[in-house]
Amino acid sequence: MKKTLYQFAKNLVDSSKDLAPIVLVIAFFQIVVLQQSIPNMDNIVIGTGFVLIGLTLFMHGLKLGLFPIGEVLAFSFVKKGSIAWLLVFSFALGFGATIAEPDLIVMANEAAKVAQFGGIITSDAELNQYAQTLRYTVAIAVGISVVIGVIKILKGWAIQYLIIGGYLLVMVGTLLAPDFIIGIAYDAGGVTTGPITVPLLTALGVGLSSSIRARNPLIDGFGMIAIASLLPIVAIMIFGIFQ
Repeated sequence: MKKTLYQFAKNLVDSSKDLAPIVLVIAFFQIVVLQQSIPNMDNIVIGTGFVLIGLTLFMHGLKLGLFPIGEVLAFSFVKKGSIAWLLVFSFALGFGATIAEPDLIVMANEAAKVAQFGGIITSDAELNQYAQTLRYTVAIAVGISVVIGVIKILKGWAIQYLIIGGYLLVMVGTLLAPDFIIGIAYDAGGVTTGPITVPLLTALGVGLSSSIRARNPLIDGFGMIAIASLLPIVAIMIFGIFQ
């Protein structure tokens, strides 16, 4: 219990340090540059406190639950020798984490609204379907990316060749895809590196590479997130081409 409280207090201090630069920048420009008082000061203080507590609880939960479960499951699959189930688990983990990603939900909903404004879709039913299709397209692409990342660790492939190949696909897709989907596609690659996906994929990569005798966690355990950021770009461009 004491250890948990100590860790929570440490996370609270770390979150305060992370949040302090944002607060200072906003206060500086509001008071010094714009020379205006901060409006709704009481609401801002309360909101900042909620953000601080939420960020602390989130980081505490990551260290307490998500990181260990990713590492333990990866180790268990390797110990059991079930590569097929490991790949199935990897896809499901990437897909599930991405579907739950708040950044992706916001991006897909905004993209659907803009598509409706631009006349690409015309009804509210199509609006919801467009947003859901974007989310599922990105989630499937991330799931496949995680499978590729796991195979990379198992086979010992060099990350640079996968990244170069991925960017070549992105360049080709940029030339072929319609203009309206290109910006959405690039943003889709960015929103996959959110607060849910990154901890899970990092834990999976580090745990898996730590479980294999011939692999180095520092060299082989990282890079999965980079792969997971590339394939969604290509997937959304393909979605735009065949839409």
